[in-house]
Formats: sequence, structure tokens, C-alpha cells
Amino acid sequence: MGQTLSHKIIKNHLLSGTPAPGESIGLRMDQTLTQDATGTMACLQWEAIGLETVQTELSVNYVDHNTIQMGFRNPDDHRYLKSVAERYGMIFSPAGTGICHQLHLENFARPGKTLIGSDSHTPTAGGVGSLAIGAGGLSVALAMAGEPYTLPMPRIIGIHLDNALTGWASAKDVILALLGQLSVKGGVGAIMEYTGPGVASLTVPERATITNMGAELGATTSLFPSDEQTRRFLRAMHREADFEPLQADEDAVYDELITLDLARIEPMAACPHMPDKVVPVAELDGLAVNQVAIGSCTNSSYSDLKAAALLLQGRQRHEDTDLLIAPGSKQVLKMLTREGLLDAFLDSGGRLLECACGPCIGMGGSPSSGGVSVRTFNRNFEGRSGTQDGQIYLTSPLVAAQAALDGRFTDPATWGPAPTKPELPADVPDIKNLFLYPPQDRSKVEVQRGPNIVPLPPFEPLPETLAVPVVLKVGDNITTDHILPGGPQVTALRSNIPAISEYIYSRVDPEFVTRAKDAGQGIIVGGENYGQGSSREHAALAPRYLGIRAVVAKSFARIHRANLVNFGIVPLTFTNPADYDALEQGTRLTIPAATLRAGGTISLSSAEGVSIDVSNDLTEEELAVIRAGGKLNAVRHTIED
Repeated sequence: MGQTLSHKIIKNHLLSGTPAPGESIGLRMDQTLTQDATGTMACLQWEAIGLETVQTELSVNYVDHNTIQMGFRNPDDHRYLKSVAERYGMIFSPAGTGICHQLHLENFARPGKTLIGSDSHTPTAGGVGSLAIGAGGLSVALAMAGEPYTLPMPRIIGIHLDNALTGWASAKDVILALLGQLSVKGGVGAIMEYTGPGVASLTVPERATITNMGAELGATTSLFPSDEQTRRFLRAMHREADFEPLQADEDAVYDELITLDLARIEPMAACPHMPDKVVPVAELDGLAVNQVAIGSCTNSSYSDLKAAALLLQGRQRHEDTDLLIAPGSKQVLKMLTREGLLDAFLDSGGRLLECACGPCIGMGGSPSSGGVSVRTFNRNFEGRSGTQDGQIYLTSPLVAAQAALDGRFTDPATWGPAPTKPELPADVPDIKNLFLYPPQDRSKVEVQRGPNIVPLPPFEPLPETLAVPVVLKVGDNITTDHILPGGPQVTALRSNIPAISEYIYSRVDPEFVTRAKDAGQGIIVGGENYGQGSSREHAALAPRYLGIRAVVAKSFARIHRANLVNFGIVPLTFTNPADYDALEQGTRLTIPAATLRAGGTISLSSAEGVSIDVSNDLTEEELAVIRAGGKLNAVRHTIED
């Protein structure tokens, strides 16, 4: 029986466990990636571990999220990240250099390497055959310390691609079509591995778009082979020496196989407020568009922006439609500038934004009240744009540019001949000189801390019994944006847990924080896919600070479940999903924590006579972490020894 590419890379990095579905495995991580919204806390956790230098082949601190410098908080965080990188042997990418995933793809991602990043879209690097996984900041800090990353062995889902894209269809439409077919839960517990003859027709930037939005499927990661397209891309990036051919065996057996005919893909759009609410663009014909935003880690490559620029060239945006452009990196910006393509954006009436995440995370560029915004981004959760009632549609750059010209969605059948796919130029500029590398002698480097940088608070171990109220009950598909809103006001507090905790669930239930504080300790009840979305560990860390000791849900998103465990919160699932209806806010439950067993079932009871059975899928190691009060408590002494 042949091996999948995923199995090959996993076996080459396996430190513990057996790579069989559902079994716990520990992987050696070659590279780590952090960004300023999650990386500041990850670095505080790294410092708490107490080592003198990172243990990975490569660790990079990027600044790309909190680049709006309103007051001292964000620049203080950036100064802190720079000094931590200098002190402990990391590379630092200053604000404005670009978006972490685009930069990592261009400069550092390598075929066959493992990468863990404190950002859910870290799998972007799967576009060059890197096994790249998003995780919480503490997991990344531990990987920097040389600790294995532990996870259940994923199922390997093969996505067999036939033929090639035609007409106005693009890579964004491929992943949107998969989301429409599989849903935001369709990839949970799985690696999406792309195979088949259609793979060769996709460039690395196109592959990266698909692997990037694999996160919206809930997948552990997504992976393309490393082939001649990969070699061509790495050569253009001045690092052909990093190329290594990698692919699945011809007789590889997948846990599931999905066939997709690229020639049948048409332009698609994800409708508000979930990435899997996908329809053909033709069905939206006539819907007025107030704003268009082209960029994000999904679609800000040179080829994406050049395609949009050529469509806009010599034409003007509709007078009722704002147009925002955010290149993914200074390399992309330099290439567009050399070819005069910035003129196409500017002359069309577009606004040029910084090379950063920007509107994708509500950092400026919010739409008007109730406004329809067409974005080339990866998420359209309610309120994520910074406008609570903004109507966000996710599309390809070509669809977005056409909407900017027309001021509305139109049927692609009316657009005329489709443009030729852009190729990378022969003389791609190298921007590696913009990264700051650690000095040879780091012993005298002083870590710089501003007043908003607060050490991680200590957490006590799990008691033998918990008698706690339900402080909040929510429904299905609660995202990390629901739990902890984004935007400049909140995100600037990522290094200050007491301060940021004041915003937990603020857009869902403004009384939650007060109620949680009054309770002292409590639990949250959730529906299906609780905690989907970003990797932000603050969505677990801040509730833990507020006294949340358990979450009982119908099911959990992968990264959030891991983050709950990392901070000593017990993730429990209803043995009978119908019992969800038996719990209400205010119900006081007794949890016999002393009787918790890995993979076991316990009964929760209340004075009102409620009694329900809940299960867990914890490993023995995870249960030990929860009993210790969190992973940092559990491993600090082990690492020191």
C-alpha cells in the first residue's frame, strides 16, 4: 500500500505515537510563525519557559495585524517582539513588510518541512508542500522550546483534481466550491491533500489560496505536492536550493477521496455570515455593492493583484462603490510598481492600503451601516469587518474587481472573454534585507516592555469537585470572533489579559463579564462546532481568567479545543445532544472532576434535578494538563529539568 504525502512528512517528523487515525502523535516542528496579535502572548509564554534560545530551525516574528498605531500599545508590542526576537534567536519582520503568510510563502516555507504558527491560516505554506498547522500561541511557544506538537492523527482526505480552470473561474472558486460542498465542519480532524492531474495546472499562489482557506473547512491543514510548479516558484523567489520534489505514491490510499473537476468550477461567492454559504455569482446578479476590498493572506499575491489591476486598467470604479487595495507584501508592491500597475488601481479610484491584514480583521476599512462589502478575504463572520450589520461576501479578485466597476454583482456570462492568468516576472525583487536577523552575541540584548505588556497570570489546578453555574448558553458555530471581538480597540490589548478579558462575549451578551466575575467560577454551554475560526488563544485564555472552568458543547473546533486544554478548561461534549435543551443560563451544576477519565463519561447534576451525561475525548496527557491548571504549569518543570 502506497503512502500519502501527509503520511510521508508525518513519519519523517514523528517523535511519539502511531500515525493511525485517532491515535495521539507528537511531531517535531522545524519552523514556527507568530504574528503580533497572537505572538506577543506566545512570546510571554516562551519567556516563562525559561530557555536561552529557540530550538527550531527557523522561528519568525511577524508584525502584520496591529499596524494601526493609535496610542502606545501597538508600537510597544512591536518593540517587545523585536527585542524578544533579538534576545532569543528569532527573525523579526517589521510592520509594513507584509502579511505573515504571504511573506513566509515567499521567503521561508520549504517542501517537506513542518511549520506551526499562532494563526489559523498558517496552512497557506501547504502550497509549497510544507505541513503547516495553525495552533494557539502556547503550543507555538512550546514548539520553539523543542517540545513536540501533539494532536490526534488526522484522517487524510484526498482531493482529486481533474482538468484545469476555465473562463473567469479562479483558485478562490475552488475552495469556495469545496466549502459549499463540505461545510465549515467538513475538514475537522482531517488533512486535505490535493492530488490528480489538475494539480499541475495550478501555480503556487493559486495553491496557497486553496490551502489558506482550508482553515475554513476546519481542516488540520491542507497540502499540495512539491513539483515543477513549486520549483518554478522557489526559483523566482531566489531560493531554488530549497526545492525538493515530494508527492504521494501512485497507489496511495486515502481515508476519503473527493473528485473535483476544475473545468466545471464557476465564479462563486460566500454570502453573509459564514464561509460555507456559497452560491454562484450569477445568482447575485443585480445586488448593489457599497465596498470592494482586495487583499488579505488569501488573495494578495502578485498574480491576484495583477489580474485585478488589468481588469481595472483604463476604467473607473462605480461612484457608489469604495475600492480598497492591500498588497500582501512589499515584494508584491514592488512588482506592481515596476509594471505601472499601481496606476491602474489609483486611476480607477481605488485606495492603496498598507501591506498588512487591515480590513480582514476589522483594522480599518469597515463598510457603512448595513453595507454590502465584496472582499477577497477568508472569513465573513458577523461583525468581523468592524461593522456589526455589514453584509460581507467573499469572492475572487476578478469577481471583486468587476463588482467595483459595475457597482453591483453581475452575471459572469456578460463579462466577455476571460483574461490570461498572470505569470511571475523573470526578475522578482528580493526583500530579505527587510527582515531583522538576530545578532551573533545576544547576551546583552534587553527585552523591551511597555506598560500594557502584562505577564501571563498563574492559574490554579483543577479541584476535585466543581459546583458552578452556567454563565452563558450559545448556539451552533460560535466563532472566536463571537468570543473575543477583533478591531483596533480590542486587539491592541492582546498582551494584557486582565484588560482584554473585559471584552469577552461583549457583542453577544454585554452582561457576560459581570456575570462571570460575580460567579467566580462557571461553565459555558455551546452547540455544534464551538470555537471555530481563528487560532486566537485569548478566546480560551481570557475566559479562563474570568473563571470559566469547563465548556459543554455538542462539538468543538480543533484549535479552540486545544486552547481550552492548554489553559486548564475542560472541554466536554453532550453524550446525548438533546440534553443541550436541558441546560439554561443560571443552572448550577456539580462536576465530579476527580472522577474524570480520559475518553470517559461523567454525570453532571443540579439541585433542580437536572442530570446529564457528558463525554470527553481527552488523552491521558491532556487530562494531566487540565488537572495541573494548564499546559504551562504541566511542562515548565519538565523543560527546566
